[in-house]
Amino acid sequence: MGLKVLQISTVCGSGSVGRIVVDLYQMLERNGDQGLIAYGRRKAPEGVRAFRFGSDGDMMLHVLSTFFRGEHGFSSGAQTKRLIERIRAWEPDVIHLHNIHGFVLQVELLFRYLKEAGKPVVWTLHDCWPYTGHCAFYDYNGCAGWKEGCQGCLEYRRTYPYALFRNRTEKNYRRKRSAFTGVPNLTLVTPSRWLAGEVRKSFLADYPVMVIPNGIDTETFHPVESELRQELRLCGKFVILGVANVWERRKGLSYFLELAEKLPDSCQIILIGLSKKQLRGLPKNILGLERTSSAEELAAYYSMADVFVNATLEDNFPTTNLEALACGTPVITFDTGGSPESLDDSCGRIVPKGDLEALLEEILEEQREPKASEACVKRAGRYRREDRFWEYMTLYHQLTERGE
Repeated sequence: MGLKVLQISTVCGSGSVGRIVVDLYQMLERNGDQGLIAYGRRKAPEGVRAFRFGSDGDMMLHVLSTFFRGEHGFSSGAQTKRLIERIRAWEPDVIHLHNIHGFVLQVELLFRYLKEAGKPVVWTLHDCWPYTGHCAFYDYNGCAGWKEGCQGCLEYRRTYPYALFRNRTEKNYRRKRSAFTGVPNLTLVTPSRWLAGEVRKSFLADYPVMVIPNGIDTETFHPVESELRQELRLCGKFVILGVANVWERRKGLSYFLELAEKLPDSCQIILIGLSKKQLRGLPKNILGLERTSSAEELAAYYSMADVFVNATLEDNFPTTNLEALACGTPVITFDTGGSPESLDDSCGRIVPKGDLEALLEEILEEQREPKASEACVKRAGRYRREDRFWEYMTLYHQLTERGE
């Protein structure tokens, strides 16, 4: 019998992290191992062995705790205890953590169990929240307070997870440091070299850190023919695509709005993932769409676009870049976080962070001298999920052999 691997994640199947969780589960099953996913929000895809330990009511209480008490990750005690009971009942060989923030877990209870159980633990850091007192991302604000204990934080109201009424950032930092350190057999994984470097400066520095880039399903994300241009009446237009799960401030929506004022009439921007509020009042050369959970639909938009622009001000290792490349579409991104790491000169253009004029010039240069679609697809081949996620399979088995 193969290994039993439990993954714990805020979501299962939705968003980039949710898709990674399901992809890993499917690879485990193909490898003859057993997978199980514990998730806190939304729904899991059919055919996946998973259970939801969270509830909508508890999530709302956790949101209120974050807003009013400034404590994120320290509510949801009852459902965390139920999760631990399920873990004990299933007896996994390896526990793989993904995002454990998101209003679903009491992290001190979970890590107390992990320390007592002594099982091999893999923790993939999809953002920076585990080693800060509050923020999931901080570099776009130029903040380095996490290196000194997050004292005197001024951003807690403006950055996810949005503590609106009380600033307990410094106290939360101390609680997280106490909870997250001292797990006997824990390995950290980061998708980008950038985040690995940040982690090694944090209170998690004593753990081994591996870099395993995100992988994508190249059977779904590949150049596809569609009638989208005709349906959207965009024939003859230079189409600029932007995609985000949530268009928060960090994702750079403001840059697209400014680009819309400067781009020639030959260009059309399409943004996917906007809220209903954001959709209202868009300029005429921005076509806005709400978030889609259909990978096939996303692949059609990537394939139809002439260029994918990632105006993020900070990101770990965005899978949107990989998806665009796999569909034959070149990528332009700000030089921030791990976003440039998937690109080279054959398929992408890198712009100084926040430089709108440089971003505009690179878009117009791409219109004049487009990168070859074949080069983009070739580059994306480095990130086939089968290759990247096989590194996780190898890690699981190495960790269990080490414990024998």
